Amino acid sequence: MIDYTSIPSPCYVLEETLLRRNLALIKEVKEQAGVNIILAFKAFALWKAFPIVKEYIPYSTASSIHEARLAYEEMGSKAHTFSPAYTEADFPLIMQYSSHITFNSLSQFERFYPAVEAYRAARPGESISCGLRVNPEYSEVETALYNPCAPGSRLGVVSDLLGGELPAGIDGLHFHTLCESDSYDLERTLQQVERKFGRFLPALKWLNMGGGHLMTRKGYDTAHLIALLKRFRAKYPDLEIILEPGSAFAWQTGFLLATVVDIVENNGIRTAIMDASFACHMPDCLEMPYKPVIRNATEPVPGKPVYRIGGNSCLSGDYMGDWSFDKPLKIGDKLIFEDMIHYTTVKTTMFNGIPHPAIALLAADGRLCMYRTFGYEDYKNRMS
Repeated sequence: MIDYTSIPSPCYVLEETLLRRNLALIKEVKEQAGVNIILAFKAFALWKAFPIVKEYIPYSTASSIHEARLAYEEMGSKAHTFSPAYTEADFPLIMQYSSHITFNSLSQFERFYPAVEAYRAARPGESISCGLRVNPEYSEVETALYNPCAPGSRLGVVSDLLGGELPAGIDGLHFHTLCESDSYDLERTLQQVERKFGRFLPALKWLNMGGGHLMTRKGYDTAHLIALLKRFRAKYPDLEIILEPGSAFAWQTGFLLATVVDIVENNGIRTAIMDASFACHMPDCLEMPYKPVIRNATEPVPGKPVYRIGGNSCLSGDYMGDWSFDKPLKIGDKLIFEDMIHYTTVKTTMFNGIPHPAIALLAADGRLCMYRTFGYEDYKNRMS
């Protein structure tokens, strides 16, 4: 049993047992399919948990210079790095921290590939493999904000711009079309990738299938995923296959605990205001949008108390609703928002100077290990 009174409020709590469950499944898929699966930091970058992650998966993907450095320092391995745009200021360190560098455009490749060649020449023992992100102009992601293949997308090179052969120095291709998707979405995407870019695949060293493979979600057909990847590998036996999910690693591995600090009513709507914020601490709820699960609460039920839940920022839209509870809420009650580890701590803000939730690990033996608490100096230093 978790002693919720021992958890500061608000606090993100990562549960080690649930994290290990996901990691074991991902490792099993990797080994059975004969592919390389790596962690995308953009969804989960709690580096104090990396010693657990590295027991199962040793590599990661980065989307910026800081993520690449984090991979090098805390995962102990160089990153597979992609960025929509590199700069002359950052690229020397990008090379230092990366085993693979994927370029978003032909112009970026042409601009920076000479630096890669010079880096290789100066360090014969180090290898950097270069790739190009491609856009198959096909995605089943319905939310435009998360659709990398929407018309006019800035992400990836379309087939018509590539002609009959790739520039010398390109070892691999990278596509990303999925978002919390299943293996059947991937199967249909691969058909489009082959149709658009199949002419290049036999000569390449690797193909990165990006993220969005939510293989740890209940009901995901992992057997189909493994069979699909095996068939693809059999068709292109010299091609290394890479997947870089993010959410799948931290899916359903922990919660955000918050406390009711006030209850207000306006035009018959009761709002329970908590000591946390959707805008600051659960931003995808407003961006997607989606309604999170609150433990021991349900969709509105006739005869049960109903509350809108409000955040503690001054943004008027910092609320979600509505939920039914078995009994009326009161000031001091704890609210537990489920599945609040992926795409939360990596996206939070200190808007309004609102205190940031603490971060903790609920260890497998039941101990609560505090990873980090935040105070005024964190906010002040962020503004300096």
